[in-house]
Amino acid sequence: MISLANLRKNYTLSTLSEDDVDADPIKQFKCWFEQVLHAGLPEPNTMTLSTVDERDRPNSRIVLIKGFDVQGFTFFTNYQSRKGRELAHNPYATLLFYWIELERQVRIGGRVNKTTDIESDNYFASRPIGSRIGAWASDQSTTLHNRGELEARTKHFMAQFGNNPPRPPHWGGYRLVPDMIEFWQGRSSRLHDRIQYLRDLDNTWRTIRLSP
Repeated sequence: MISLANLRKNYTLSTLSEDDVDADPIKQFKCWFEQVLHAGLPEPNTMTLSTVDERDRPNSRIVLIKGFDVQGFTFFTNYQSRKGRELAHNPYATLLFYWIELERQVRIGGRVNKTTDIESDNYFASRPIGSRIGAWASDQSTTLHNRGELEARTKHFMAQFGNNPPRPPHWGGYRLVPDMIEFWQGRSSRLHDRIQYLRDLDNTWRTIRLSP
């Protein structure tokens, strides 16, 4: 039997101090993300999105970030999915990026708002045809009797829309506007570096160091 208690890794690749980080957390995230891209990590834009349901129970799933700037962090999904319903109930969420190859993670919390229709239309039009048809075919998070039901719906919408499906009204973008961003760098003996940015009421950022 595998002993889970003995599974451990000692982090030794890098350090992180207050002197290392940019005063702007978005610029700091851009710096780290570019390093992830340069390192050639698989699917570097994957992140865990955590929301809360009407019973105050958290739910997490992997989604893909599709943009970030001073406005926030953007992803796209079905508005009627479980995460969409939970964001309608409680518009606060947390994102988590975990880049184990670099012994780093970034945790981002804040309020989530829908993107504009123009932003959603533009991104939807850039997707492969199969993904656009899939946005119509899948009633995300609802029960399917079998795989054949989904494939039949896919054929139906392919016949209906051909190669130019419009964006479904139930599908579009969300943008998380952060009020907290934490950068975590793994260190030896679990004495990790944690630098957290907090947004003040005047929209300026301040940094603090957290115990590991």
